[in-house]
Parts: sequence; structure tokens; C-alpha cells
Amino acid sequence: MLAWDQEGLPLDTDPEAVLHGECACVMISKKKRRPMTRSILFLCVANSARSQMGEGIARQLFPNLRIQSAGSRPSHVNPYAIEVLAEQGIDASTHTSKSVQDIDPATVDLVITLCAEEVCPLFLGKAERLHWPIPDPASDDPSLTPDDLRTRFRAGRDEIRRRLELLKAERF
Repeated sequence: MLAWDQEGLPLDTDPEAVLHGECACVMISKKKRRPMTRSILFLCVANSARSQMGEGIARQLFPNLRIQSAGSRPSHVNPYAIEVLAEQGIDASTHTSKSVQDIDPATVDLVITLCAEEVCPLFLGKAERLHWPIPDPASDDPSLTPDDLRTRFRAGRDEIRRRLELLKAERF
């Protein structure tokens, strides 16, 4: 079987693949030698800041992939996350905070957890996992000004983008 991925790289079948339904193949890029990622799930606790920024940036960088985000205790999308994404041309105004319990594990190939100082949500399933410990930019500290919070959110956004761009260069 011969085919090409989204970037025109030649694909091979995995000789170790087992029969799944009617197809006995798993598509693998010759360049990367790993199963192709078709979907990414970003996880953090509240699904309000880091995972929402991850979802927005990933949708921009990987338009052909299914991108989702969720949290173990969903709340609401932080307005600062929406604001700093808008600075990069990403409209997150319709994003909603979602529970990890509502995500079908069969729809996820790669899970990226973004928790730093808190316990990350558990995701059951066979997806590959990456952990990027990015500090939570949200804070209840009354001494932080709106500009301080924007700075924290921009730092988180920029770190997520940097890591996603590296991921794209390495795998896609």
C-alpha cells in the first residue's frame, strides 16, 4: 500500500500491525516511524486557561487534526486566555470548559497534560501522553494587576506555542 500524508511524505504500512476491522495496516510516516497522530487532547484541571490556549493554538497550527481540550474540574474559559489568543488571530470566544469524562478515549491519539503545581487529570485510553508542566497563569492574588495577569497569560501562551511548534517540526 502506498499513500502520502498531509505534508506529502510517503507512508508505509506497519508490518507489526494487527487486523483492525477491514484494514490490517496502521499508517506510519517513513520520516518519523511512529503511528500518525490524527487527534490531540489538552488536559488541565479547570479547562479554563492552559488547555484552552493549547486547543486554540493547535487548531491554528494543525488544521487537519481533531483538537480537543478538557479538565477534571471544568469551570469557565478565562477571559485573559481569550484575549491573549485573540492577539495571535485566534478566536476562542466560543470555547467552553469541558469535562474529561465527556471525552471518548477512542477519539484521542495524543494527550498533552499542562499541569505544573497541581495534580493533572487522569485520562484512560491508549493514547500517547506528553506532560508539559506549564504554570497556571490564572491567580486569585489581589496584588496582581490586569497587566500582570496578561503578562502571565502571554508567557503561558508563548510557551505552549513554542512546544507545539517543536512538536510539529518533529512529527508532522
